[in-house]
Amino acid sequence: MKIKLYQIDAFTHQVFSGNPAAVCPLEGWLDDAALQNIAAENNLAETAFYVKSKEGYHIRWFTPVAEVDLCGHATLAAAYVIFNFSDYRSANVSFQSRSGVLTVALNQEWYTLNFPADIVKAIAITPEHIACIGKKPIEAYQGQSDTMFVFSNRQEIEEAVPEFSKIAQLKARGLIITAPGTDTDFVSRFFAPQFGINEDPVTGSAHTTLTPYWSKRLGKLELTARQISKRSGYLKCKLLGDRVEMSGQGAFYMSGEIEI
Repeated sequence: MKIKLYQIDAFTHQVFSGNPAAVCPLEGWLDDAALQNIAAENNLAETAFYVKSKEGYHIRWFTPVAEVDLCGHATLAAAYVIFNFSDYRSANVSFQSRSGVLTVALNQEWYTLNFPADIVKAIAITPEHIACIGKKPIEAYQGQSDTMFVFSNRQEIEEAVPEFSKIAQLKARGLIITAPGTDTDFVSRFFAPQFGINEDPVTGSAHTTLTPYWSKRLGKLELTARQISKRSGYLKCKLLGDRVEMSGQGAFYMSGEIEI
């Protein structure tokens, strides 16, 4: 069996930056073990698989070690493939997923994802939290999937030294650290050793947690964001009640075929 494979750099306008995702369009679903093996072989933060459906497309995402409930950058990458490498004619695409219906709209070179906003609650800062980064945050929150630490300034985020063994002990998908930005409204980094990703370059789904927090704190609905990993990525975010819009660009890196 031959399966088409694309690799797209998401939340960037140029290759070798943003977050790389593999995308595999399928005629029908393979068994879960095959999907997981392909994702492990790709060895990227996420591999997106999609199958055409009556309502649009059904999408699933796999890290090298596990399936996840929500992924932003691989959804953007999947939409990039549909818009650019298929006979799809609309500027809007709908995905059915484990996190409900997700949409992506194409406007010139910008891909706007519409995802459910996270529900977060403030939590007490524990010694275990401090051990994750080696410094006490000014605030801590727990979302439906991730833990989030808030710091005072961008420099603290840049200089943070994550202790991956400690982060892996959190009862969460991963850890977001964030602070006010300098050239953007806020900056962040994201760590998910629990899912085989020590540091994710750009994490769209984390911005469903970040956007409601920063929207409330800054008193504005439209925000700009930069994830300051080594590869870096830029997003435009908008809070729409219980939904979040995240806009980013994509860059084509490669295509090929898998034979299994």
